[in-house]
Amino acid sequence: MKPSIREKLERLAHRLAELDGLLGAEDVVSDMERYRRLNREHAELAPVVSLWRDFLHAEEAGRSAQELLADPEMRDLAEEEIENAKQTLERLDEELQRALLPRDPNDERNLFLEIRAGTGGDEAALFAGDLLRMYTRYAERQAWRVELVSSSESDLGGYKEVILRILGNGAYSKLKFESGGHRVQRVPVTETQGRIHTSACTVAVMPETDEVGEVEINPAELRIDTFRASGAGGQHINKTDSAVRITHLPTGIVVECQDDRSQHRNKAQALAVLSARIKDVQLREQQAKTAATRKSLVGSGDRSERIRTYNFPQGRITDHRINVTLYKLDAAMDGDIGELIEALRAEHQAEQLAALTESE
Repeated sequence: MKPSIREKLERLAHRLAELDGLLGAEDVVSDMERYRRLNREHAELAPVVSLWRDFLHAEEAGRSAQELLADPEMRDLAEEEIENAKQTLERLDEELQRALLPRDPNDERNLFLEIRAGTGGDEAALFAGDLLRMYTRYAERQAWRVELVSSSESDLGGYKEVILRILGNGAYSKLKFESGGHRVQRVPVTETQGRIHTSACTVAVMPETDEVGEVEINPAELRIDTFRASGAGGQHINKTDSAVRITHLPTGIVVECQDDRSQHRNKAQALAVLSARIKDVQLREQQAKTAATRKSLVGSGDRSERIRTYNFPQGRITDHRINVTLYKLDAAMDGDIGELIEALRAEHQAEQLAALTESE
C-alpha cells in the first residue's frame, strides 16, 4: 500500500474517533442539523475505517508468522499463515482503494429520462418507442416506479419526444451512463424494398433535484405559456388550457408538459424537469472541466456522442465506449440490459482507480 493512501486512512480513523466523541456531546445533540450532518459523516467513514483495522490486523498476523519461521517445528504453519495474510492484505488493499473513490452525490437520486427522436423521421420515432419500452422494462426488473411526465407521439405510434420520471434505490447510479446517441440499424416498417436504414435517438438522464433550494430559479426569468393539450394528429384531449410550456430565458431551455388534466400538476412537473435540466447543464460543465485533465470514457454524457448501436439484422447490441458487443438484442429490447450497465459501471470504477493511483 502506498504511504499516501496509508496516511489518508490514518486521518480517517482519527476523524472517526473524533466523531464518536462529538456525537455524544450535549451541544451537538441539541443541534439537530449539525447532529444529522455529523451522523451522516460517521456512517460514511465507519465501513472504511473497519476495513483499515482489518488490514492492520492482517499485517500484524503476517509479522507474527514471520517470527515463527526460525522454529523448524512451526515452519509449515508459519508459511501457511504468511500466505493467508498476504492474500487477505491484497484483497483488503483493493477494497480500501475502492472505498476511497469519490462518491457521486447523485447516485441514490431519482431521475428524469428523456428520449428524443433524431435523424430518421418516422423510423427514429418508432425506435424512441422501443427505447421507452426497454428502459421501462429494465426499471420494472429493478422494482422501480416509472411515471410518464410528458410525451409527443408520432403518427405511426412512436414518439418524437418522451420524458419519464424513474423512482427507486440507486436509479441514477445505474442509468447515468445511458446519456448520448443511440443508433438503430434495421429495415423500417415503411420500407418496401427490404433495405436496411440507420436512424438515431438521443437519451438524456438527469438526476432529480431536491424540491428546495438546490437549483435557484428566478421566477422573473421564466416565461410560462398555457395552451390546449392535444394528442397525436392534433385531436384535443380536453377543452381547457391545461398544458404548460415553460421557457428559462437565460439558458433558452424549454419544457412542455401536457399529460395531466390539471394545469397546476403540469406546471409542477415542468418546473421539476426544468430544474433537472439546469442541474444537468451544470454537471456537464463540471465534467468538461474534469475531462480537461483526464478524459472520462463513459461519463461524459455528451448528447452528440454515439454511444450504442442496435443492429437488428445481426441481432447484436454494441456499446462503443467499452467495445462490448452482445448478441442478445431481443432480450436487451425487453429490458435485459443489466450486463451492459454493470460493464459500464465497472469501467468507470476502473478509471477512477487509475486516477486515484496516479494522483497518490
